[in-house]
Amino acid sequence: MSGDVVVTVRLVRSFEHRNFKLVVFHGLNLDQTVQDFIQFVRDGENPRSLPPPFRKYSYGMYVCVSTNELVMSLDDDDKLILQNGQTLRAAGVVNETEVAFFRREDYDLYKANPKSAW
Repeated sequence: MSGDVVVTVRLVRSFEHRNFKLVVFHGLNLDQTVQDFIQFVRDGENPRSLPPPFRKYSYGMYVCVSTNELVMSLDDDDKLILQNGQTLRAAGVVNETEVAFFRREDYDLYKANPKSAW
């Protein structure tokens, strides 16, 4: 089953401006650690396929995402934030899971004042 796993990653550049890019990864190994997956996303199969603002941004962590949220859910951090020592499987990632990749500082600021600027 591992080779058939598809995970969508939301690269969140700005919560306030709802600026994100979706990247789909096919054939993932759910037994890799969260740290390995972070490095895999950073390196990317083809990093040039991302626009420069997304390619050069210093992302730092993942959260499982509820698909009914435009950028991501702000609730249940203790359940949703993937822990570095876990495998993706242990963290609850399954086929067609959607996760966000973002900077913790940006997330904390947005969570404290969740207003959008259009």
